[in-house]
Amino acid sequence: MIILKEVHKKKDLKAFVKFPFKLNKNSKYWVPPIISEEIKTFSKKENPVFNDAEARLFLAYKNEEIVGRIAAIINWLEVKEQTLKKMRFGWFDVIDDVNVSKVLLDKVIEIGKENNLEFIEGPVGFSNLDKVGIVTEGFDQIGSMITWHNLPYYATHFKKLGYDIAKTYSENIMQFKNIKPEFFSRIQELIKKRYQLRALNFTKNKDILPYTDEMFDVFSKSHAVLSTFVEINDEQREYFKKKFIGFLNPEYVKFVLDKDGKLIAFGIVTPSYAKALQKMNGKLFPFGVKHLLHAKKHAKTVTFYLIGVLPEYQNKGVTAIIFDEFHKTFTEKGIELCVRGPELDDNVAIQQIWKNFKPVTNKRRCTFRKDIEKV
Repeated sequence: MIILKEVHKKKDLKAFVKFPFKLNKNSKYWVPPIISEEIKTFSKKENPVFNDAEARLFLAYKNEEIVGRIAAIINWLEVKEQTLKKMRFGWFDVIDDVNVSKVLLDKVIEIGKENNLEFIEGPVGFSNLDKVGIVTEGFDQIGSMITWHNLPYYATHFKKLGYDIAKTYSENIMQFKNIKPEFFSRIQELIKKRYQLRALNFTKNKDILPYTDEMFDVFSKSHAVLSTFVEINDEQREYFKKKFIGFLNPEYVKFVLDKDGKLIAFGIVTPSYAKALQKMNGKLFPFGVKHLLHAKKHAKTVTFYLIGVLPEYQNKGVTAIIFDEFHKTFTEKGIELCVRGPELDDNVAIQQIWKNFKPVTNKRRCTFRKDIEKV
């Protein structure tokens, strides 16, 4: 018998966060989250997303053991302002028992019905800056700090339960030695002169902070056309600043400014923390911070996290300026591998950006959806 229990107490929240550690304990490819950070994600005091969203967390038990988890999420900005009546679910992990998946997902559908929503989709987080999708190809490839990992049977469960693929994503790797600077080094000088632009580089994290509000503006305007986009409010911006700025190597943050000093484009790359997070196994102390700091300075793999260009500067070659700066820095640092993703397969603009970099798709993932029948 499968018993569903809603998370209310701190000990249950910790159990919710730690369940994937048990499920994936023998995996060489799963990248554990930092337990304390995951707990903060679901704290209404810590995470301002709860000003415009709600989440209910559930654990599934069988023979008094946890066998599955799920977060039922409603982003009210999405529902009310975009009139997209979507019931989200995320943080979905389960043993290979389709009945457990059914119990978890049926609970999310029930909540969707109660709120007059029209369909369920996931796994997704609260916004575009959260993790997304289940892996459908590339199970033998290590994950990253910004992705969920899962075992192959997840997709089978969704299909058996009548869910359809909603959106598909690709992750790609690029050998740095295969990236030829001639595709962007010469044109970037012409672009700078034509539009009176300049590149801005950093050596200290604190120097990035004065530009972060402009960066979020560029991010919002450049990503608004995507089918997954949900606006990020000012309080959430402050939250993400505190959460992520410390993980950035400032040398891997590249901005492009116009003649008036206005930010018009940016690229953010993070050192790969995957191996460090595996060594940490969810714990910052006593040695976790040391592993993170070492990866921040010495990792030879980097992850392309975000890139954004104001709409009026798109298709004008501005990304050549960003790539030229990255190429200089990566050469100096001895970077060997560049990782991208997940990126929506229908995001043609992003695919065009990378076409000359010899990308190899090493993972695919997707979200699943199902219509919610009216009562």
